[in-house]
Amino acid sequence: MPFEKEVEGVQFQSPGRSACPVEAVLLDAAGTLISPVQPVGETYAAVAKQFGVELDPDTLAHAFVAVLGDMPALAFDWVSRKELHCRELDWWRTLVGRVVGSTGARFDDFEGFFETLYRYYERSIAWESFPDVYAVLRALKAGGFKLAVVSNFDSRLPGILQDLGIVDLVDAVVYSSEAGSAKPDPLIFNQALAALGVTAERAIHVGDSLQADIRGAAAAGIEGLLIRRGYASAVGSESVIRSLEELLLWVDGGNY
Repeated sequence: MPFEKEVEGVQFQSPGRSACPVEAVLLDAAGTLISPVQPVGETYAAVAKQFGVELDPDTLAHAFVAVLGDMPALAFDWVSRKELHCRELDWWRTLVGRVVGSTGARFDDFEGFFETLYRYYERSIAWESFPDVYAVLRALKAGGFKLAVVSNFDSRLPGILQDLGIVDLVDAVVYSSEAGSAKPDPLIFNQALAALGVTAERAIHVGDSLQADIRGAAAAGIEGLLIRRGYASAVGSESVIRSLEELLLWVDGGNY
């Protein structure tokens, strides 16, 4: 049955669900739970300046999006922890090299620039959680839901989430470089389901990418919710929520 809940003084009504009750919630990381403290272009430009290179933040931001879209999946066949780290470094070194190379910039010490940038993004100082994250995760945990982060990320993610206080609020963190599969490939979702011990029809996935999150989840047989902070409207047949708080209206049972 549909149910109503008041969230921050605004009353929403869920459309109800005809599928099995939800037992688990899968959540994307960047763009859903966490976000860079400052825009990528500004960070790249600031670090470049430390190495004597002046770059335009907007140009870097556009280049980053373009290069990221052309990169192979951040996912590798099973390797040792040491080899995984090396492959992650190579992947990001290639991306960063292409981003700054597209601007025509030349670095006397590109490796130093890259290492500084890479290490910056492994620290929680580079990231912040969205304001609704902690309350919603605690509410879901209190309601008996199993929770997993499912992200196209590398082995820096668990440490970032630990430092931000998110790891202790979820049951599993599945990231693509270690999983050997990146969204929208359903295999990464299947690994998360296995880690939680639930079936696809009893899970829901929330993310900010229509392709990676919504269509990827659908390929794994999981219902998806597209998060678009600040507004919500129909996008084709996909469901859209305005915040993680509105997610509470989509899950069944909700003892929060």
